[in-house]
Amino acid sequence: MAVCYISGIGFGPSATFQDSPNRTIPFSSNQITTAALPRTKALSCFHHATTSVQPTFSFHCKTRTHFPFRPPLPASNKPTTISSAMSSGYVQEDLPPALDSTSDPPPIFDGTTRLYISYTCPYAQRVWITRNCKGLQDKIKLVPIDLKNRPTWYKENVYPPNRVPALEHNNEVKGESLDLIKYIDSHFEGPSLFPDDPAKKQFADELLSYIDSFYKTVTSSFKGEGTEAGIAFDNIETALTKFEDGPFFLGQFSLICD
Repeated sequence: MAVCYISGIGFGPSATFQDSPNRTIPFSSNQITTAALPRTKALSCFHHATTSVQPTFSFHCKTRTHFPFRPPLPASNKPTTISSAMSSGYVQEDLPPALDSTSDPPPIFDGTTRLYISYTCPYAQRVWITRNCKGLQDKIKLVPIDLKNRPTWYKENVYPPNRVPALEHNNEVKGESLDLIKYIDSHFEGPSLFPDDPAKKQFADELLSYIDSFYKTVTSSFKGEGTEAGIAFDNIETALTKFEDGPFFLGQFSLICD
């Protein structure tokens, strides 16, 4: 049985999230709050996500708690700054405001590596977390985009598909979140996200490929467009049993999967 660590990033000065009739979790602006919840409760949190609180999931296998491990985030409601919870270097980072249609463009292709994101986009958050896990806050500059009021220069001069995330590096702009995770891992310094063991590395790649299918299945189920969410989570629990040397997807805790 998997335990879900439901984590939320607050956007705004007084964002809150109610995970049950008797419990409201406060989310301070630009901070992470995490709580350990049963799967059904975590699903409810995911379903009731708001524009002011963006939830994410982490899993470990409850039946293997005899293996020593450190959860990816603390199982408490104590707020932790984004920089300390996500980055290996514990770099305190002042997050810039999102650029909109009235904003001037950055000096594109001036040699600066830029990661174009939206703070509330889960696909962009994957790559943002990758950047932070590798301690690249000083190497890759964040450029947040207001997706509801996008600047025209972003599509015209930066990334014609007009989506986030996108990475500006070596006078090129690349997209697609899963591709960017692998690109940043292989082209920049910092701890490798993938394990050295070939079997675990291959399985990690398979799990990455499954992420989008899992996400679409679960969200479609919440919208009443399907009933396969249980199967999707069963697949996750099965994946947690593949390796016997720890409670996580690859046995021991790994940056790429957990």
